[in-house]
Amino acid sequence: MAALAPMFTRIESRLQAAKYIRAVMAELPRRNGWTIAEWIGDRRSDATQRLLNRARWDTAGAMSTIRRFAVTRLDATARPGSLTVGVLDESGQEKKGVATAGVKRQHMGCAGGIDNGISTVYLAYVRAGVGHALIGARQWIPAEQISDPVTSITTGLPLDLTFATKGELASDLLREAYADDIRLDFVAGDEVYGARTTLRAFLEERDQAYVLRIRATFTLTLGGGSCLTCEQAVAKYLKQKRTWTIRSAGDGSKGERTYAWAWIATASPAHYLLVRKHRTTGELAFCYRFVPYGQPVTLPRLIAAAELRWPVEESFEAGKSLFGLDESQVRLYEALLRHLVLVMAALAVCVTSAAAARHRTDTQAMKPSHPDQQPPEDPGLIPLTVAELKHLFNAAAAHTWSLEHAAHWSAWRRRHQARARRFHHRARLATAYIQVS
Repeated sequence: MAALAPMFTRIESRLQAAKYIRAVMAELPRRNGWTIAEWIGDRRSDATQRLLNRARWDTAGAMSTIRRFAVTRLDATARPGSLTVGVLDESGQEKKGVATAGVKRQHMGCAGGIDNGISTVYLAYVRAGVGHALIGARQWIPAEQISDPVTSITTGLPLDLTFATKGELASDLLREAYADDIRLDFVAGDEVYGARTTLRAFLEERDQAYVLRIRATFTLTLGGGSCLTCEQAVAKYLKQKRTWTIRSAGDGSKGERTYAWAWIATASPAHYLLVRKHRTTGELAFCYRFVPYGQPVTLPRLIAAAELRWPVEESFEAGKSLFGLDESQVRLYEALLRHLVLVMAALAVCVTSAAAARHRTDTQAMKPSHPDQQPPEDPGLIPLTVAELKHLFNAAAAHTWSLEHAAHWSAWRRRHQARARRFHHRARLATAYIQVS
């Protein structure tokens, strides 16, 4: 919190933010204003709500501080020359009603389909062989909310906010990272970002190499001016088995993952199509590559950069299941972002600590050299994970509250729920009265 202190104008807000970060690291079943305030030891949730909604502190400055902290710590434990990749991805949070900033019925992976919720674009920093952390976030706001003055005011949207696509939000996140002097070997993203022409142009203007997933129908301009889709290019140029090479895509939870890989040059000497084929099903995945002149262009390097896109999913899983990234119960635009910033601070602390301990806590036995090799008596230990580190930290810093404190919060919750029920029933009666009239 010492690095974040200058972001707060009042010491009360700074202390409350420190308590908030510690609370989201705790072993809570859910993390919202009530549970966080109870864990902190407050008698009401007012201070927690004030921190997110009304307190004066520099949210963007705090995000920048967390970004520089995470990147510096991960770089300090990395081997010289290991790849650095900035990964763009989005994650959602289900929301009820229409009163939350950015809420809309949309496709949400967390819901498994179309549902009501909000969507946020994230930038993750991945350092090969070390770890990864979320270092930027921008909430996507539908154009109809921005253009509606009533909705804009009630959800706390900034007066100067203009509609931005997810590709434009991604560009904004990268600008902030570049402003903090963060250098990336590659930028990676899925089809949502690979399809954004403006995002690709933004990266190429800055000589930023990228590896972006694209759809099979993406059109390529090849040598001689011919235009083919990705599927057509594979069918024409990659018929022979000798055009494919078997390469590892890194270690998964159950061991090494290998695929067949091939690449095709385009009319531009800086652009390539990288193709990955599943060795069993034959399923194809396509990545569009840009590598500026003067930077190394090898198939192993491109494969390594492409596969470093996946750790962002681990960041989302850890952020949601361990720190409550998607459990905010606030509705205002700034409050939603502030919750993300404080959760990302907690995540950055644990991620960088796990990275620092990675090599010292990895005692796994050697991998088997043949399928009949007997396992050793002691298989050793995998490196200390974020989840285990968080668990150990909470065990070392455990604290309990008095029975009176628990009884107070039990009564507080039940009284609040009784009040909410009363207002709910009154609203229903009013609706029924209008319909009858």
